[in-house]
Amino acid sequence: MFSVEVRDRIMIAHSLPDPFFGPAQHMHGATFVVDVAFYRPKLTAQNVVVDIGAALTMLSETLKPLSYKNLDELPQFAGKLTTTEFLAKYIFDEMAAAASSGKLGEDGKGIAKIRVTLHETDLARATYEGPLGD
Repeated sequence: MFSVEVRDRIMIAHSLPDPFFGPAQHMHGATFVVDVAFYRPKLTAQNVVVDIGAALTMLSETLKPLSYKNLDELPQFAGKLTTTEFLAKYIFDEMAAAASSGKLGEDGKGIAKIRVTLHETDLARATYEGPLGD
């Protein structure tokens, strides 16, 4: 399986209002380094997995509405615990939609799997990965 990975970062604020999260129940900030890997079993006619420029653009467009925002105030996250794992799945869903809609180019529709990793610190990260297509 071939893969290509792109990276960006976001700064957010949020709270995790559940006793499980201890001090993170309260408002705090986080800076995430976001890696998105695209996989396919065979290269395209141009010998690529995906257009890297298109992948970088879509990742930037996905993160921009979250960057420098308080996630507790965004309607799409109302009533949700915006954990690192949750955000990895949210970004996965956005990138999967971009692939299937052709926003990553026509060859993006042939991507077999996407993996999204959010690095919270150099000591902790969370990942969501899954297949695309039928």
